[in-house]
Amino acid sequence: MKVTVDRSACYGSAECAYRAPAVFGFEDGYGVVRPGQEETGDDPRVREAAEWCPSQAIVLTE
Repeated sequence: MKVTVDRSACYGSAECAYRAPAVFGFEDGYGVVRPGQEETGDDPRVREAAEWCPSQAIVLTE
């Protein structure tokens, strides 16, 4: 499963980077998926980060 961050929805809470720092980073005030981590959507920490994202900017796709 692929994970992305919708920058137009993200408002920079950094909740994703707090919950799954190996997958998400914080760049220019926005959450980002670290290079090479795009296919980690099945990771329970990534799913938790998506669930707890206050702006619902984390997108999981097949």
